[in-house]
Amino acid sequence: MTFAAPVETKSIRFRARSFVAFTLTPEAPLDVWLESLDRWIGNSPGYFAGRPVVLDLNTLKPDVVAIESLVGVLGQRGIRVYAIELDGGAELGQHLPPTLVGAKEATSDGLLLQPGRKAGRADDAKATSDLTAAGDAPEGGDAKAGVARVHDAKPGAALPADGTLMIRTPIRSGQLVFHPHGDVIVLGSVASGSEIVAAGSIHVYGTLRGRASAGGLGNSAARIFCRKNEAELLSVDGWYCTAEEMDPSVRGKAVQAFLDNGMLRIAPFS
Repeated sequence: MTFAAPVETKSIRFRARSFVAFTLTPEAPLDVWLESLDRWIGNSPGYFAGRPVVLDLNTLKPDVVAIESLVGVLGQRGIRVYAIELDGGAELGQHLPPTLVGAKEATSDGLLLQPGRKAGRADDAKATSDLTAAGDAPEGGDAKAGVARVHDAKPGAALPADGTLMIRTPIRSGQLVFHPHGDVIVLGSVASGSEIVAAGSIHVYGTLRGRASAGGLGNSAARIFCRKNEAELLSVDGWYCTAEEMDPSVRGKAVQAFLDNGMLRIAPFS
């Protein structure tokens, strides 16, 4: 009599990951909305390059043919749609990005968590954000698709009454801070590969090596201040300048970035 050797099985490990995605919400008339988008792209060419984009169609509510056309039109503009947000989560077919459900509007409470607490998905009409990298799911657990899941914000983040977000600890590479309610003040440094997006101004009292976007929701009066400029990108109200484009005289110096007659200026600050 023979016996089959037992087959060793290995559990499958699902790893839940969060990601940062910008949300575009087209509105009727679509041609006017596309003209506004083209002006933004004209001011900030390449801004969407490499950025995952969620297309929120709950306002426009187009049919499948119109969705396919819109995804193609955005693709021609260098905007890659990773997912579509549509009430009901209807299947749109293999030729279109998957539908995404369950996103919630970002709030200060959701962005500024106490240690040990976790929040669900968070997004905003303009963008979504992740204060810290998401952890792994338990071995054998479910992997849930999410947009910019917010996990365990550092205890160094505080929100005064005036809506200014103060971060008392350095921002690490890979982290993104999105604050839709005012200014962001960072008492430490901002590492390369990280990003800050603020509705108001951005103040960095250490070295700024990552990306900083002030006036992210259309505030042309916003400014960026940093004690030492080694930024990968500085942007105010959509107008931006990369490290390669910056004048060498403002690298490694205390600077401020602001709009002057519709043009981005980066000037020494003391």
